[in-house]
Amino acid sequence: MSIPTELRGLIEKRGASRMVEGHITACAASRDNMRFAFTTAEGDVIVAHRSDLAEPASWATYAVHDGAALALAPDTDPGGFLTGGDDGRLCRLDMHGEIEELGKTRRWVEHVVSHVDAKTAYIASASGKQVELRDGRGETVLKTLEHPSSVTGIVFDAKGKRIAASHYNGASVWYTQPKSESVRSLEWKGSHTGIAIHPAGEALITSMQDNDLHGWRLSDWHNIRMSGYPTKVKSMSFSRTGKWLATSGADVVVLWPFFGGGPMGKPPAELPGMGGALCTRVAYNPEQEILAAGFADGSVIMIEPESQRVLPVCLNGGSAISALSYSSDGCLLGFGTEDGLIGLVDLSAG
Repeated sequence: MSIPTELRGLIEKRGASRMVEGHITACAASRDNMRFAFTTAEGDVIVAHRSDLAEPASWATYAVHDGAALALAPDTDPGGFLTGGDDGRLCRLDMHGEIEELGKTRRWVEHVVSHVDAKTAYIASASGKQVELRDGRGETVLKTLEHPSSVTGIVFDAKGKRIAASHYNGASVWYTQPKSESVRSLEWKGSHTGIAIHPAGEALITSMQDNDLHGWRLSDWHNIRMSGYPTKVKSMSFSRTGKWLATSGADVVVLWPFFGGGPMGKPPAELPGMGGALCTRVAYNPEQEILAAGFADGSVIMIEPESQRVLPVCLNGGSAISALSYSSDGCLLGFGTEDGLIGLVDLSAG
């Protein structure tokens, strides 16, 4: 497969790209920010080391899953990754390329998240109606959390004290501490397809099948409704401060205000798009008020919301952007497309 000749933008000066087999399902940086991984519908994990960023031929490929790799997260170990697949396996890929099976179920492992701080470390995975909460090594299942229907997304809060899951007719919030078995059920009729949590724990937001967002203010469980999308929202990202929630789902980037009483009763802001192409993925930089957005024409841009300055990363990359993520230090930006183009840009140079 050849790399599209139409590629233009920052990736030509500070990055590299490569075509691989299969739809790119996710991308993420390792916790130490030295590696960046991409998962494919063929079950492979492609890993680029920061020192070899400009040499895509050296990026290593690991056959981790027998079937599609559906989920990816940084491992609790600084240099590794966690993956889930439709083979029912939860796996660890360590910094040396060794693959370890942490768990096996009869259902697809569709979601994986991890949390690490000075006091605690957790790994969580979702398969069918169950979420398994594991210790930091992934060797011990601390809790199995049962939900009323298949789990469509999971997220830890910033302190790792709570884990929330989206599912049909609402969301569920659990405490991670071992002695707590209670669940807070948040009800709203309909199919909830994804989940995000405010950085300060002020709100929980879900995307919905009906081209809407729904949320709950966590201080008093008050409902929040955000509507008006022409299509389903498949990607959400809070800004570092929690002031804005960026979403896909329109031909512009939609920003909902989470300040001054918003978003209830306040219209969203809109950031520039790509000439009518649908926005498919969004990712806020963890360290700066800069937003990355991917589009259905394969373009990726970075936007400074306050000034609306736009910096092209990759233009007309081919098929739709299906994965987009920053490293936690904000210095690496990776993306992938539905037809197997992967790209990585070093933002720390110059």
